[in-house]
Amino acid sequence: MSNVPEGWVETTLGEVASINPREPMKKGTIAKCVAMEKLPAFDKRITGFELKPFKGGTKFRNGDTLLARITPCLENGKTAYVDILDEGEVGFGSTEYIVIREKEALSDKQFLFYLATSPRFREIAIKCMTGTSGRQRVQTDVLINKPLFLPPLPEQKAVADMLSSFDEKIELLREQNKTLETLAQTIFKAWFCEFEFPQAHPSPDLSQRERGYKSSGGEMVEFELGLIPKGWRVGGLLEVFELIGGGTPKTSVDEYWNGDIPWYSVVDAPKGYDTFVIDTEKKISVLGLEKSSTKLLRKGTTIVSARGTVGKLALVGRETAMNQSCYGIQGKDYFGDYYVYYQVKQALDDLKRNVHGAVFDTITQATFKHIEVPIPDMDMTGNFERFVEPIMDKILNNVFQIQTLSKTRDTLLPKLMSGQIRVKF
Repeated sequence: MSNVPEGWVETTLGEVASINPREPMKKGTIAKCVAMEKLPAFDKRITGFELKPFKGGTKFRNGDTLLARITPCLENGKTAYVDILDEGEVGFGSTEYIVIREKEALSDKQFLFYLATSPRFREIAIKCMTGTSGRQRVQTDVLINKPLFLPPLPEQKAVADMLSSFDEKIELLREQNKTLETLAQTIFKAWFCEFEFPQAHPSPDLSQRERGYKSSGGEMVEFELGLIPKGWRVGGLLEVFELIGGGTPKTSVDEYWNGDIPWYSVVDAPKGYDTFVIDTEKKISVLGLEKSSTKLLRKGTTIVSARGTVGKLALVGRETAMNQSCYGIQGKDYFGDYYVYYQVKQALDDLKRNVHGAVFDTITQATFKHIEVPIPDMDMTGNFERFVEPIMDKILNNVFQIQTLSKTRDTLLPKLMSGQIRVKF
């Protein structure tokens, strides 16, 4: 590295960190297991774990960094900072992880995580990959001996503190979205599944009993919906909303791509409880929109993945196109956007049970037709929409804030890791 910042020293990852440190764990011990799919892409948090008997794999403690070493996981940015364990607890995961742990007086654990996510470090790691196409993996012994220029420990801590402040704000917003989304879903279930209404809305007459039919394992079986409010009826999901298909512009035509229009596929499904999609991995041009079967979905449209990985939901936070493996869903008549979203979410288990397809699980229009629900009156759906709109607006606003914070953090990261921007310590 030219123009080495004052005070920085040349070293290696192997000198400042413990790599794949040994931890005692007997075979068969029940412990938290973090699978590769639970490692986020260019994000700090681990998204989940399972309790499983230990049979083998890398072992780690809180404060360790997990770095995927196999293609395409490394290139896709799969890295995480471990904070899901109790004090003294040991977890385990894939043999395709490199575990990076701080060395006292030499490195800061948070700094090591951000180092592992920095573009320059990942470029070095990718160059250390070997193996056949599609199964390449990092040669750990080569990576940890590559020269690096790193700041002294106090500056490492200052850099980590600055970057962590962004991640902490992002996590707070995500936790708030989790609370808000749970609240909105609870209201939906109370009103439209359990028929429990707020005091301001008198409880309706439940003297009316409706019967209907529901698909189960491909067979039509009679079921009892029980008492529903007077004036409501039983109907199919496609009486509530319409389905909109997507499409893919020709990938061979460059002019159709890299425009300003978000183009949604299942990889763009919102993380956790963020609910809304406001950006996508790929974008198309106006010409790509015009020359393909995809359509521009308005804000408030529900998207559900319908082929392969089925049942991933999103609400459109800005005008967005999508591929043909998804459906856009918009309400008919008096059914509002948020009622539609939560009605689809409520029906997801039934939709997944009734998928079909020889190669890929697929949800078709026929899948929706065979699911029946209580259909409320206009007043009730209108009240629900007005009740939850401020909740959903707050979630969307938080999603935009998360995007801004993430972009700012990602802009600062390489500059802090190269010493182009210095912090006081």
